Amino acid sequence: MAEVLTQVPADDGRYDVIAVRKRFPALRRTENGYPVAFLDGPGGSQVVDIAIDAMAGYLLRGSANTHGVHGTSVETDEIISNCRAAMADFLGGTPDEIAFGANMTTLTYAIARAIARDWREGDEIVVTELDHRANVDPWTSAAEERGVKVRWIRVDPELLVLKTRDLSDIITSKTKLVAVGLASNAVGTINDVKMIAKAAHEVGARVAVDAVHAAPHIFVDRDEIGADILVCSPYKFFGPHLGVASIRRDLFDRLETYKVLPQYNDPPDKIETGTLNHEGIAGAEGAIQFIASLGQGDSRRERIRSAMETIESYEDPLANWVRAQLRAMPKVKVYAAPDGVRKTPTIAFRVDGWAPRDVCRHVLKKAVYVASGDFYATTLAMVLGIRESGSWVRAGLAPYNTREEVERLVELVSEIAE
Repeated sequence: MAEVLTQVPADDGRYDVIAVRKRFPALRRTENGYPVAFLDGPGGSQVVDIAIDAMAGYLLRGSANTHGVHGTSVETDEIISNCRAAMADFLGGTPDEIAFGANMTTLTYAIARAIARDWREGDEIVVTELDHRANVDPWTSAAEERGVKVRWIRVDPELLVLKTRDLSDIITSKTKLVAVGLASNAVGTINDVKMIAKAAHEVGARVAVDAVHAAPHIFVDRDEIGADILVCSPYKFFGPHLGVASIRRDLFDRLETYKVLPQYNDPPDKIETGTLNHEGIAGAEGAIQFIASLGQGDSRRERIRSAMETIESYEDPLANWVRAQLRAMPKVKVYAAPDGVRKTPTIAFRVDGWAPRDVCRHVLKKAVYVASGDFYATTLAMVLGIRESGSWVRAGLAPYNTREEVERLVELVSEIAE
């Protein structure tokens, strides 16, 4: 076990969390005489002011559908185009590889149905036990419809990492697709997606990566990690509810999507059924602008990389301190990969004798917001044998969380655990 940190890591002055907090109107909320500590970020972050202003501004100026000649329609087209460019800078790829949808799950179902049209009986796909079910069920349901076998990359229940030693036995010449999460939304483990993608590409399989949980915390590069399909959700990184996919153009061009007759046949329009959430798209671009403003560099992509590295260097020491404090409590079990494994600042734990939901209620007395449940990491909860008893308590950090807030959480958990 790593050395227990007795004090919250000191602020080295390189990151101005107070200035960041001023950008989030929701942080003014109080409860029971305390400012609310929003430690429920893995379920959805608070929304930054520039995203809120962009959404309101679009509606206040007048909204319209796309491809018209009048002003509001032209502005809508520009907003969508600008957001595609911003998301390409955020995730990697090019603007014409960026598609929008209602949410990540709905978008993944649409992509899965389209890509599965080429699957045949005898083919196989691979999913993992560590993933959110939104990156499992769209693929397994499509596989069932096509008579395709599903193989699983298992999770080590002690180490909370994927078992990849026997990868060559799982990913074979029959494999058509491998779906893997960049990071676990339950326990924070960051997977070696690049290694898994390499094994998939060697046999000609496509790789679908769920970056929903990772995107708020680490720099994402679609091509570097080897993803053919990469999905995320801006409401996890300071924007509105929306689904975003970055799909490699060679795959996107060949996808036979389910769509209405007059819909465009070219990417990215071919996967975007119906009228998009235009105000949400405006807000999503605002969220990327905020992230880029935290970094340095000549291009927006460079500023995003710099910002995400800064965010990670701020969040990780705080998360490590919380894990160390909780591990030192006799009645608390922390669910996390070993110290040498890279993780997001997401802390899953249980308190002996307390239902996870009751722990959440207890910490509310000092306005600490955390969540309980399996968070759709259902397979992992079942493997660990805890789903029937409420799964986990989950706390997660965001760039606006402070040392005082994590101290408050630890204090409140210690009241019931010591």
